[in-house]
Amino acid sequence: MKLDALKFGYAAGITAGIVWVVCSVLVLSLPSMTMDMGGGMTHMDPSQMAWSMTPSGLLLGLVAWSIVAAAFGWLVAAIYNRLL
Repeated sequence: MKLDALKFGYAAGITAGIVWVVCSVLVLSLPSMTMDMGGGMTHMDPSQMAWSMTPSGLLLGLVAWSIVAAAFGWLVAAIYNRLL
């Protein structure tokens, strides 16, 4: 079964956007917990770091991650279709 690479890319981009918004809400509402969790996920000690959440940063990250995920999703689907 072939995948529609464009639709798969859109789905990946939309999913990344949703995850970005949920993550941003968590950072705003639980900054200490998310900092500790992020440190654990990246094998770092985040005790000397702080979150910098601005509306423009939230929007820029949303757009950037959505575009990157959409392109990645399209590429995955296109390669998958070629391998069939």
